[in-house]
Amino acid sequence: MPDMAEDLIRYDIIIQDALRNAVRKILVEVNRAGLPGEHHFYIAFETTAPGVKISNRLRERYPKEMTIVLQHQFWDLQITEHAFEVGLSFGGVPEHLYVPFSAIKGFFDPSVQFALEFEPGKTGEELPAEFRIAERDLDSVEEFHARLESAVEQDEKEEANTAAFEAEETTSDSEEEKEKTDSDETSKDDNGSAQVVSLDAFRKKS
Repeated sequence: MPDMAEDLIRYDIIIQDALRNAVRKILVEVNRAGLPGEHHFYIAFETTAPGVKISNRLRERYPKEMTIVLQHQFWDLQITEHAFEVGLSFGGVPEHLYVPFSAIKGFFDPSVQFALEFEPGKTGEELPAEFRIAERDLDSVEEFHARLESAVEQDEKEEANTAAFEAEETTSDSEEEKEKTDSDETSKDDNGSAQVVSLDAFRKKS
C-alpha cells in the first residue's frame, strides 16, 4: 500500500473552521429569533484559551474547561466574527462570559442529538491581535510559574540538605561532648583514687 501523501491543503483545518462558522450562524439565528421548539445548546470551551474572558470566581472553579447551557435563562447574547458573549447565572450569581470560537471544544444540541467536536486553537483564520497577545502573555505566565516552581523545589532541597547537615553536626557534637564528659569523669575517678591511696599511705606511715 503506497504511503499517504502529505495533506498540503489542510482539510482538517478547513473543516474545523467551517464547523465553527456553523456554530456562529446558529447563535446568530438564535439571537435573532430565539430558541425554536425544544432546541437548546451545551457549549464546552477551554477557559485557558487565548481571548477567553470570565470572572476569577469561574476561573478558579473551572481552571481548564467548562460547559455552559443556553436554554431558558441567558441574556445579552452577542456574536462577532471571532467570538460570542453571553450573560448566565451560576449559583444565583450573574456572570458575563466572552468566548472566542477558537476556544470551543464541543457543541451539542440534545433535543436532536446533534454534536460537533473541535480541537481548540486549531484554525486557519487570522486571530485578532488581542487574542495573539493574550496567548503570548499566557505562555509567559506559564513559563514564569515553571521557573518559580523549579526555584521553590531547589530551595526546599537546599533546606533539607542544610537541616540534615546540621542534624549530623549536632549528633557529632553530642558524641564528642559525651566522650569528653566520660573522659573527665574517668579523670576525676582516677584523681579520687589517687587521693584515697595517698591518704591510706599517709595513715600507714602515721
